[in-house]
Amino acid sequence: MAIDPVCMMQVDDKTAEYQSEYKGTKYYFCAPGCKAAFDKNPQKYIEPPIQKGCCCSGGH
Repeated sequence: MAIDPVCMMQVDDKTAEYQSEYKGTKYYFCAPGCKAAFDKNPQKYIEPPIQKGCCCSGGH
């Protein structure tokens, strides 16, 4: 199983109809809309989120 990077839904990578390759990695999508959004701006969906701070960093 794979995770659709746009909607975070589980997708069967063996039967997924919608796929894209970006920088040598294959991504799988649940629907054409998710694939289209990814293809328009892949970096938006593969970059790790920017953390603004950690709840464990102390100084509370």
